[in-house]
Amino acid sequence: MLTDTDCRTTLYTEGKSRVRLTGGGGLYLEVTPNRSKRWFWKYLFQGKEKRLAIGAYPEVPLRAARSARDEARKQQRGGTDPVQQRRLDKLTRSISSDNTFEGVAREFHGVKSAGWSEHYAKRWLERLQKDVFPWLGSLPLDQITAPLLLQTLRRVEARGVRELAHSLLEACGQTLRYGVGTGRCQRNPAADLRGALRPVLTKHMAAVLEPDQVGDLMRAIHGYAGQETTRAALLLSALLFQRPGNIRQMEWAEIDFEKAMW
Repeated sequence: MLTDTDCRTTLYTEGKSRVRLTGGGGLYLEVTPNRSKRWFWKYLFQGKEKRLAIGAYPEVPLRAARSARDEARKQQRGGTDPVQQRRLDKLTRSISSDNTFEGVAREFHGVKSAGWSEHYAKRWLERLQKDVFPWLGSLPLDQITAPLLLQTLRRVEARGVRELAHSLLEACGQTLRYGVGTGRCQRNPAADLRGALRPVLTKHMAAVLEPDQVGDLMRAIHGYAGQETTRAALLLSALLFQRPGNIRQMEWAEIDFEKAMW
């Protein structure tokens, strides 16, 4: 039976590629030409022989190596491949290194901002910094509930800026969806708040007829900080004089870029 003394005193034998000391149950200590000693566990999974690296000796002593082997064997008998489980655990740890709302929001912003206009990217983050991060920023994503998010947005509504509250709900929803996709949380509670915010007050505007007013309108559309698709639709409406439904249903196949025609 392998002892700690055996592990400590066994040296590499010249002429061999490696020396292996068997520790029982598939466990062995491998001594290489550079005199390193490492523990491995050899096992079968779905008919294939595999091996799991357990660690270096003497940092991992014999007793600890046997304990690690026994734990891995439980996973194997439960239908889990220990090597694959270790890779999954490592990936989960790397993904979840910063799982706070602020950390994930900033990560999402870094991923998506390259495809946004500079103005929209700046406003997207500034709004969260002012009205969401102070209340939810330090919370782990999986601890954010619909009532907590609604309470935060109600503070914005109380200032009379309903459109901003809706924009913030959309930005929070984007962050939480990204969190679901990257394994930081299981679901997106922002989806539960559909219809919970006060509606944005709409005001029908008279037609713009004066040239100066047209210029103001176009500058306002260019400076719009909402969805890029909405901004594009507003610009097309002003330039093409089409009904909103026609603009919404435009298809790429209808566009002739060479003739600049729709």
